Amino acid sequence: METATQRLLFAAELVEENGTYALVVQDVRTGTVQTTPVPKAMVDKLPAFLTALTAKFNPVAQRRRR
Repeated sequence: METATQRLLFAAELVEENGTYALVVQDVRTGTVQTTPVPKAMVDKLPAFLTALTAKFNPVAQRRRR
């Protein structure tokens, strides 16, 4: 029996400071970090976006929930 090995490639955080939002993504392999501002409207839509990604890339798991 093979055991799957997980390896973290990227780490992401959405941070808020004084009413502004930023997405901070670290490339764990290279140690680089990129930061980009994110509008509040996009932050508000994030849960729906994640649900859509789950449905697109894991449709079996999505169907089981219903």
